[in-house]
Amino acid sequence: MQYRNFQDLEWKPSALGIGAMRLPVIGNDQSAVDIPEASKMIRYAIDNGVNYLDTAYFYHGGNSETAVGEALRDGYRERIKLATKFPYREVKSIDDFDPAFERQLQRLNTDKIDFYLLHGLHRPAWETLRDMGIIPWLENKVAEGYLEYLGFSFHDEYDYFTQVVDAYDNWTFCQVHFNYMDVDYQAGRRGVEYAANKGLGVIIMEPLRGGQLAWQHESVAAVWEKSGKIRSPVEWAFRWLWDNPEISLVLSGMSTYDQVVENVEIAERAGNSNLSGDEILLYDEVRRAYKNLVPVPCTSCRYCMPCPNGVEIPAVFKIYSDYKMYGNERISRIRYNGGPWGLKPEQNGGTCIECGQCLELCPQHIVIPEWLKKIHSELSV
Repeated sequence: MQYRNFQDLEWKPSALGIGAMRLPVIGNDQSAVDIPEASKMIRYAIDNGVNYLDTAYFYHGGNSETAVGEALRDGYRERIKLATKFPYREVKSIDDFDPAFERQLQRLNTDKIDFYLLHGLHRPAWETLRDMGIIPWLENKVAEGYLEYLGFSFHDEYDYFTQVVDAYDNWTFCQVHFNYMDVDYQAGRRGVEYAANKGLGVIIMEPLRGGQLAWQHESVAAVWEKSGKIRSPVEWAFRWLWDNPEISLVLSGMSTYDQVVENVEIAERAGNSNLSGDEILLYDEVRRAYKNLVPVPCTSCRYCMPCPNGVEIPAVFKIYSDYKMYGNERISRIRYNGGPWGLKPEQNGGTCIECGQCLELCPQHIVIPEWLKKIHSELSV
C-alpha cells in the first residue's frame, strides 16, 4: 500500500480509504447489510494496508455503523483510523447530542472516534448546528478523549465552503465531492486547494461518481486507448485524484469483495501517481467525449421554470444526461422515481401536461414536452 500526507499529522493515510455507504446487502434491502461479507471485505482491505474507514449514522438505514463495529472486532479496530459523522438530521437541540453520540459508540463497539465529521454541511446546516452549541460540545468530547480530530463533509457551493472552513480554527480536515468530471462541482478544485492552503487534510468522496465512471462508452474507451496503457476506467479515475498533492486520501464505497481487491491493487501501484503531460491532456479529451454523449442541450438556465404543473425540467434532463453519459440505469431510475437525492415523483416528466409554456421560454429551442415524454418512457417504473 502507498501512503500519503495528512497535512501536519505524523500519521500517514493510505491512498485508499474504505467508504461504508455502499456495503453489500441481502436482497434489495439497503438496510440489510450482509455483515459476514462486509467484514470479509473490510478485513481484506485492512490486512493489505488500508488504514482509514469512513461510515455515518444514517448509512444503510442506520446499520452501517453496526456492520463496521462487527467487522472491526478481533483486533481490527486497533489497526485503522475510524471516521463517522454527527447525525445533524437526528437532533433538534443540544439535549439530543449525547444520546445520538452514545448510540454511535455502541453501534461501532468502540469508546473513541478518531475522525469525527459534521455530516453533509449545506446551507443552513452549519449555522443551525453552531447556534445549537455544536462546537463547545465537540471540544468537550475531544477533551474527554472520545474524539480525536474534527472535520466536516460538504455538499454546497464554493462560497459557502470557504465560510465553513473559516468559521472554526480547529478543523483538522474536510471531505468533499471531487472527480475528474466534477472539477467545478460544489467545492470543486478551488475548495480542495483552499482547504489545503488553510492546513486542512482533504478527503475525497465520490471519486467514481457513485460508480458511474467505472462504466465507459466505446467513445470514451477509444480515448483512453490512445495512451497505449492498459488501465481500467477505475484506475484512470483514481490516478487523476492521486496526482493532486493537496488530497490526503480517496474514499471508495466498495460493494463487492472483487472491487476491494481491485482497488487495493490499484492503490498499491498508483497511490502517489504522477501523470505525464500527455496523460493530463487525455482527461480533457475524455471529458469532451462524455459531454458529446449528452442527448439534450439543456444548460440549466432555468428560463423554463417554474413549470405550472411542477415538473423539475432541468433536473429531469440532468438525470437523463447522466444516464446516457455513464450508463448506470439503476441509479438513474432511482433518482428519477423519487429515490434519495433525486426527484419527488410529482416532479418527473410524467407530470407534464404538454401545455407548451416552456417552449416559448427555452433559449435552446428544446422541444421540452417531447423530451419529457421520451425520458419518462425510459426511466419510469
